[in-house]
Amino acid sequence: MTKFIFITGGVVSSVGKGVCVGSIGRILKDRGLSVSLMKLDPYLNVDPGTMSPYQHGEVFVTNDGSETDLDLGHYERFVNVNLGKSSNITAGQVYSDVIARERRGEFLGGTIQVVPHVTDSIKSKILDLADQTEADVIVVEVGGTVGDIEGLPFLEAIRQMRNEVGRDNVFYIHLTFLPFITSTGELKTKPTQHSVRELRGIGIQPDAIICRSDHAVPADLRRKIMIHCDVPIEGVLMLPTVSTIYEVPLILEKQGMGNLIRDTLSLETQNDDSTPSDDWKKLVSMIKAEKECLKISVVGKYVDLHDAYISVKEALIHAGIEYSRNIEIKWVDSEDIEENGPEKYLNDSAGVVVPGGFGYRGVEGMILAVEYCRVNDIPYLGLCLGMQVMVIEAARSLLDKKSANSTEFVKDTPDPVIHIMEDQKGIKDKGGTMRLGGYPCDLIAGTIASKAYGNIKDTIMERHRHRFEFNNLYREDLISVGLKPSGMSPDGNLVEIVEYPDNEFMLGTQFHPEFLSRPTTPHPIFSEFVSASVNKVNKNK
Repeated sequence: MTKFIFITGGVVSSVGKGVCVGSIGRILKDRGLSVSLMKLDPYLNVDPGTMSPYQHGEVFVTNDGSETDLDLGHYERFVNVNLGKSSNITAGQVYSDVIARERRGEFLGGTIQVVPHVTDSIKSKILDLADQTEADVIVVEVGGTVGDIEGLPFLEAIRQMRNEVGRDNVFYIHLTFLPFITSTGELKTKPTQHSVRELRGIGIQPDAIICRSDHAVPADLRRKIMIHCDVPIEGVLMLPTVSTIYEVPLILEKQGMGNLIRDTLSLETQNDDSTPSDDWKKLVSMIKAEKECLKISVVGKYVDLHDAYISVKEALIHAGIEYSRNIEIKWVDSEDIEENGPEKYLNDSAGVVVPGGFGYRGVEGMILAVEYCRVNDIPYLGLCLGMQVMVIEAARSLLDKKSANSTEFVKDTPDPVIHIMEDQKGIKDKGGTMRLGGYPCDLIAGTIASKAYGNIKDTIMERHRHRFEFNNLYREDLISVGLKPSGMSPDGNLVEIVEYPDNEFMLGTQFHPEFLSRPTTPHPIFSEFVSASVNKVNKNK
């Protein structure tokens, strides 16, 4: 029977529940268990697809085309699994489901209430994931903070789960933060005590408490939390701020998290004496080892919130590990380039990445960044919008079509080198209606793209999130000035990758390779980009 681990958060938000969920998944997987993961988001949006990156960070896209919370990226990277639609449930989805069923008359005229109807819907979605995956353990993160009014139905649902599936099949973890009072030089446990009291008032007694802290925690504080929160001493774990998130599984395992979960849930595990795996320990050692820095500029429109590009950041780190480089990311606002030019911001960059985005704000700065990299032969990687601005820049600079643009930005541009996809025309609903998820791409032999993938695959699968595409009416003209398609959809209609073969590395993808990068298996496109950036630096020495 599937076991369930529920992780809640208290005191403050953004304490790292997603990383903890991924880390626990990693620990259990390394013990020979099959694991699936889930995020419960209390907001009323149906999904994060229409939300501003400044509010919610990156929209992570799964293979099945679901727009999900960025924490699913952490889950996939830590556990090396591919998740899907069933792994991210929002209050918007739950209430929409309940209301739709009421409209169809499924409740036979009954009064619809949060308990039991909303909570039953939440529980059914958790149990559906267990049925679909047949996983030994489902690790579930409850978004938000205990005490948030919108999160109460989710907390009530996971409280009921213990009776639903059996008390021995559920494990509750509460993640809190220990604030440090500078004036007295003390860490305070009182917020944790209040948070746990709030949780217990709902009817959930945590089996373990993970205490985040930016400072070393004295041993007596651990005992204090044990006494006041009624948790066994082995269930009070300390999680200090670390230099790499990938160290978290090692820290939790060292304190006995794996054994505690195993014993409480009566799990039949393997490899208990060698977890996390040697590969993961080696990974962390390589990350923490002293290495040369490699400065990579990320030119975007949401750079004030780094979580807007979290998968790009992690994919660069993964590739840096492979080449023994510490990736130093320089966050560059594309609007600053519009105002001051690219030289000021990019002249010290070993490579430049332009990630995805929507809307015209900052696009001209991205185009200037493309031109600067092309002219100065600086390794460049364009992702989705980053590929599209490559095409616009080529049309303007090399074909002398000065008004070339995307119809996303200028509907009546005389040279729409980027235009809306045929099957996207007439779509009015914004949520979940783009070209989303995994699609095949045929690589063209002898190209930089083909080399990156090892020259062994002629077809790859990558994840997409876009409405606009390369306009084939301009394909031959652009080829004539050096911008070569190097990846196509199998039917030959969609240009998926473009590159300049004569540059050190200048390549754009319509898809998002960052979503498939893993710390132990960096994405080949990012690996090739980092390799080219290293070569460029070495040539300039």
